[in-house]
Amino acid sequence: MSLFLIELEHSIPALRRYAYSLVYKQEDADDLVQDCLERAIKKQSLWQQGTSLRAWLFTMQHNLYINQLKKRSRQPPMSAEIEPLKHSLEPHKSAILIHDIDVCLRQLPDDQRQVLLLITVEGFAYKEAAKIMDIPLGTVMSRLSRARKSLQALMNGETIHSRPVLRRIK
Repeated sequence: MSLFLIELEHSIPALRRYAYSLVYKQEDADDLVQDCLERAIKKQSLWQQGTSLRAWLFTMQHNLYINQLKKRSRQPPMSAEIEPLKHSLEPHKSAILIHDIDVCLRQLPDDQRQVLLLITVEGFAYKEAAKIMDIPLGTVMSRLSRARKSLQALMNGETIHSRPVLRRIK
């Protein structure tokens, strides 16, 4: 088995985690990962050896997700079905905390949630996340900062505003 395929196989769990965090439905996440793996194998010659295959795969999967969003926005809306996280949890308190985090993550704007998960869960550096999402490094840092603040506020039971609230000053 080639080094490419070995690294590809080792990246699958992380790709599945990130895909699920984007679409929140296991079947859709599996489809997204499958599309990503299929495209990666077809376009294997485009990957530059010596660069991070994992980052290349995440970039590809992120772009596939964005393309799906654009395609869906041109289609009539369907009812959203939210599937709860499926975890094997030990203590009851951990289950409640994980559920609360999941609920709060779902309330974050997509751009903030994506950056937060790429950096905190998947362990990408800021520069790698910027490259994956095709945004400037400063945008990654500001989105991450807003995501952390929003997540903290949500975990404290506060509401967040996706846009800043403007006040009139006389």
